[in-house]
Amino acid sequence: MSWSDHAIWWHLQPLGFLGAERTALPPGEPPRHRLPALADWLDHLIALGCNGLALGPVFASETHGYDTTDHFRIDPRLGTEKDLTELVERAASRGVRVLLDGVFNHVGRSFGPFADVARHGTASAYADWFVPEGDDFRTFEGHRHLVALNHASPAVADHVVAVLDHWLDRGVSGWRLDAAYAVPPAFWRTVTDRVRARHPEAWFSGEVIHGDYAGYVTEGGLDSVTQYELWKAIWSSLNDANPHELAWTLRRHNAMLDVFAPQTFVGNHDVTRIASRLREPGHLAHALTVLFTVGGIPSVYAGDERAWQGVKEDREGGDDAIRPAFPADPSGLGAEGLSVQRLHQSLVGIRRRHSWLVRARTQVHTLGNAVLTYTADDPGTGAAVAVALNFGTEPAAGRVPPAHWTHAAGDPVIDPATGSVSLPPLGWSVATAAGT
Repeated sequence: MSWSDHAIWWHLQPLGFLGAERTALPPGEPPRHRLPALADWLDHLIALGCNGLALGPVFASETHGYDTTDHFRIDPRLGTEKDLTELVERAASRGVRVLLDGVFNHVGRSFGPFADVARHGTASAYADWFVPEGDDFRTFEGHRHLVALNHASPAVADHVVAVLDHWLDRGVSGWRLDAAYAVPPAFWRTVTDRVRARHPEAWFSGEVIHGDYAGYVTEGGLDSVTQYELWKAIWSSLNDANPHELAWTLRRHNAMLDVFAPQTFVGNHDVTRIASRLREPGHLAHALTVLFTVGGIPSVYAGDERAWQGVKEDREGGDDAIRPAFPADPSGLGAEGLSVQRLHQSLVGIRRRHSWLVRARTQVHTLGNAVLTYTADDPGTGAAVAVALNFGTEPAAGRVPPAHWTHAAGDPVIDPATGSVSLPPLGWSVATAAGT
């Protein structure tokens, strides 16, 4: 196993989390040293059972972080390079790795090379970094303020390699590659091959919403991609009390695991929070159980461990509710949602004790109108995990293979001798069996 096989990420958006200004600081303004405050959250992250801090954009940008203006400079609203490197060092001293968010599909219009092209046109040394389109340049999904980079340009590849190397040299462990789906896989392959020659342990996860997930990994040289299919199937199947959708997706998930370990989640900075998405609050435990008992590299979006609410809206500022400012330190969270945090700790603990789950395939044993049971096992040792979920509000029955099951979380409803399962309304259960 590589280090990434043991990673469980706690994911946050620094600009929102730290209450930064909505737009870039005026020229000449001193930096706001906000990043050091994240060190005060390391205890919280570790107490959850996580060992990775996945940061949203930290580089100089115009507004929300995804309109980068300088990949080599920390956004002054967050601090300085020294602030980031000291955070990385403090995290490393606690056994916590740091993941950065790299936006390399597009840039803000005040990005230095684009500003030069805007001034000098085809005479600019950066003319081939962008693609003319009509009376302007190609943009990202119609957003004029997000100018797409020309990934056919060797100079753009050189730039991205230089950025990745620069921050890996300063101690970060890997990268989330924003909008990876919009970039040709051949570009990622060129970049990742070059970076791995210098940083062989670096981990690259691409944001891929739909399409050929495995293809982006194999053709692009990535280690992982975001598993949006599983995310959607979890909340959708629970809301519809339709475990068939989730079972179908788990079969596809198994096929992905033949190639790579997907990055799994039930919440992130781009989607409505899971506690707001689920129509039945009792289904939150089901969603988290699936997240931590199926293969993949899981992440927890900051605030979800306290069942925070937040609905994403399709408008300017529509991400504000899902990217709120947090208290200065964990003591400011109070007691609200503490039971959900303890649930996270319990399920992450199961995951930690069964690290082989990262590449484990699931086998469905009961698939009914509102009930789903499945197991995952470690072929090397015979260790196993059994999961039983009742999506409905009536008692339900199912089965798993008989084994020396030990109750681990949820309702103690699995009979080790027979494998029979008797679930109460909205019930759920996790049991484990030791291997040799």
